Amino acid sequence: MQNRSARLYAAAAILIWASLAALGVKLAHLPPFLLVGATLTFAGLITLPTLRQWRVPASTFAIGVAGLFGYHFFLFVAFRNAPPVEANLLNYLWPLLIVLLAPLLLPGTRLTRRHLLAAATGFVGAMLVVSKGHAGFDSSYLGGYGAAAFAALLWASYSLLTRRVPPFPTAAVGGFCLVSGLLSLSCHFLLEPATPLQAGDLPWILLLGAGPMGGAFFLWDKAMKTGDAREMGLMAFLTPLLSTVILVLAGGGTLDSWALAGGLLIVGGALAGTRPTASA
Repeated sequence: MQNRSARLYAAAAILIWASLAALGVKLAHLPPFLLVGATLTFAGLITLPTLRQWRVPASTFAIGVAGLFGYHFFLFVAFRNAPPVEANLLNYLWPLLIVLLAPLLLPGTRLTRRHLLAAATGFVGAMLVVSKGHAGFDSSYLGGYGAAAFAALLWASYSLLTRRVPPFPTAAVGGFCLVSGLLSLSCHFLLEPATPLQAGDLPWILLLGAGPMGGAFFLWDKAMKTGDAREMGLMAFLTPLLSTVILVLAGGGTLDSWALAGGLLIVGGALAGTRPTASA
């Protein structure tokens, strides 16, 4: 029953994250750090009624902020210093890293051949969906590639370490969001041109802050704390596929053969890796 609930939390988080691209199109004119800062700050502000539950050890709070702010910071550094497709491919190392790092960070967890094969299949599928067969890594962008890989490592580590630290209420994620949002806004003022928000931006910022840049983090926290980390990682490969499907439904993309082939691999890998066995 616990695994079933965790899968539902993870599925909800992944589905909400998949809406990010379609919703983000509405705010494409905003610089990245301003967009992340505004949405994360809103996500933190709307959870202020749970402020008393934000009292967690300093080390736990640092892990939370490193996960949310650190991940987005290095991802945007990657997008600035490497081609977006290749940077995004490396970004999708994070589900694979969750699977691979689980035995190292979570005592009592081990990997089977089935998990490794499922993770490799899911990653190849995600690569096909994201790259559409046109990725080409260039050594002149090593700095950007490194930033993308480090972002993936930060998010995978954060996701797993929430199980390793002393138990804390999921409401504390609101504090992680608020501090990460304020740090992102600071990066905007330091690194990006001043960009005034327009009246029409507010509804989309609120929607993003309540959804893929806010609410999904709370659902993911519940999933990682209560479920099998290896399964959560495998399910996360569905994110780029679902994102493509939502974009198509919103009229902003096409479901080509690369997405279909990648989707089959992702779904097949996830099903193979999450089916219950006596030995897993």
